[in-house]
Amino acid sequence: MKMFSLRRNAKQESSGLLASSLFDERTFYKSFKSDLRGAQHSVEIYSPFMTERRALELSVLFKELRKQCVIVTIYTRHPDHHDGFLRTQSWRAIEVLTSSGVDVIARKDMMHQKLAFIDEVILREGSLNILSQSKSKEVMRRIESPALVEQMARFTSR
Repeated sequence: MKMFSLRRNAKQESSGLLASSLFDERTFYKSFKSDLRGAQHSVEIYSPFMTERRALELSVLFKELRKQCVIVTIYTRHPDHHDGFLRTQSWRAIEVLTSSGVDVIARKDMMHQKLAFIDEVILREGSLNILSQSKSKEVMRRIESPALVEQMARFTSR
């Protein structure tokens, strides 16, 4: 098997048509928070798992966004789809987020998408659960493309 190295956070070009950036669990949040601070209209996050710790961390920014009239919506699995600790954490996260002015939509399907749309211009997609990531190795791609945001929104039937 041929091995190669890819710098984390490296800009990649795809046939000269699209630039994207890759992030791992160590570099994602700094970049994501920067995108959140720049949001002007809307933020949508798809995170099937949520923890109180991550909700508290991001709720500070969500409160700031709500003061600026930015709509923040989070799609997640219904807490009752989880057992024990994850169920409790999900309910606690929902409390934190809703008290921060965030609209939380607890879906009854077994959604597993890990996505974010910012101002319908920036798409984040990958394996990282934005509202629960803790110890796992993950990857997230950042793409700035209204067309790809629209494509992903249609595909996921948001």
